[in-house]
Amino acid sequence: MPVPQHWAFQTTDCDSAGDYLVKMYGPSVRMTGRRKGYSFRHSRLTAGSFAIDYSSQTDEIVYSVGPMPALLVGRPRTMVMDYHRGGTDYRFGPGDVFLASSAPDGEPFGAHWADGVMQAASLPFPLLTRITETERIRFTDLRPVTPAAARHLTATIDYVTEALRTVPPLAGTSLVVAGAEGMLAAAVLTAFPNTAVGDPADGDRRDAHPRTVRRAVAFIESDAHREITVADIAAAAHVTIRALQYAFRRHLGATPTEHLRRVRLDHAHRELLAADPTTGLTVTEVAARWGFLHPGRFAHYYRAAYGRSPLRTLHDGE
Repeated sequence: MPVPQHWAFQTTDCDSAGDYLVKMYGPSVRMTGRRKGYSFRHSRLTAGSFAIDYSSQTDEIVYSVGPMPALLVGRPRTMVMDYHRGGTDYRFGPGDVFLASSAPDGEPFGAHWADGVMQAASLPFPLLTRITETERIRFTDLRPVTPAAARHLTATIDYVTEALRTVPPLAGTSLVVAGAEGMLAAAVLTAFPNTAVGDPADGDRRDAHPRTVRRAVAFIESDAHREITVADIAAAAHVTIRALQYAFRRHLGATPTEHLRRVRLDHAHRELLAADPTTGLTVTEVAARWGFLHPGRFAHYYRAAYGRSPLRTLHDGE
C-alpha cells in the first residue's frame, strides 16, 4: 500500500481550474465563473484509497456535477454553498458536513459557491461495500443523523488528516493506512443514514452467541498482523457484520475494532519488552508496525493499559 502523498495546485485561470477538477473528480464536473480576477487553490492528501482535499477560490463559481466515482463528503470551512439535488435546495456553511455525492449512479447536483475554503473527503464506493459486506449501499439523506454523529465525523477527518500529515514516512505501512481508511469509512457510515447499517435483525441476534465471539477472537489473534476489516472478521466467524457487532457488544462490551486494537496493543507491548533500545528502534516504529496511526494516541492507549509510557518499557524492559 503506498505511503501518504501530498500535492497542491493553484491557478488564476478558470478554465485551468475546471480541467484540474475533472482530473481530480471525474469528467462529470463542470464549472462556470468569471474569467478575470479569479484565483483557485487545491491541495490533496491521499493514502490508500481515500483522499482529503482542501479547495479555496475567489469570486462566485457555479458547479454542475454528474455521478462521481467516489463518495464525497463536503465540509465548508470558511464559505457558504447553495446546493441543489433532486429538486431540493440546501444551504451549507461553516460547521456543516454533508454528502455531496452518495452513489456511483446518483443524481446530478449543482452548487453555487462564493469565495472561501471547502474541505472534502472522498472514499471509493467499493471500499464501503467491502466493509459492510453488501452489494450496494444507499444513503437515504445527505445530512448526518444527529449533530453528535456530525461532530464525530468531522473529528475523525481532522484526526486522520493531522496524523497522516505529521507522522514520519513509516506511516505508509499497510496497517496504518488501512486503519486510517477503515476509521474514516466507519465514521461516514455511522454519520449518514444508509441501508447497510442499522439495528440487528432477528437472525443477527440469534447468531450473536459466545461461539461467534470465540471464532472471531481466534481469527483476530491469529491475523492481527495483517490488514483485516470488520467484514473479514465477520466472514471468519460465519456471521453478518451486524451479528458480529451485536455479539461483541453483548459478550465483551466492546466493538470488534476495539478488540482488534487491544490485541495489536498487546503485540506492540511484547515487542517493546523484548526490544534492544541500543539498536535505534523507536516507539513510533513499533506503533506503526501494529497499525497505530498517531504516536500520541498510541501512548495514551498504552499508558491506560499498562500504567506506564511505551518509551519507559522500551528503555527499561519492564
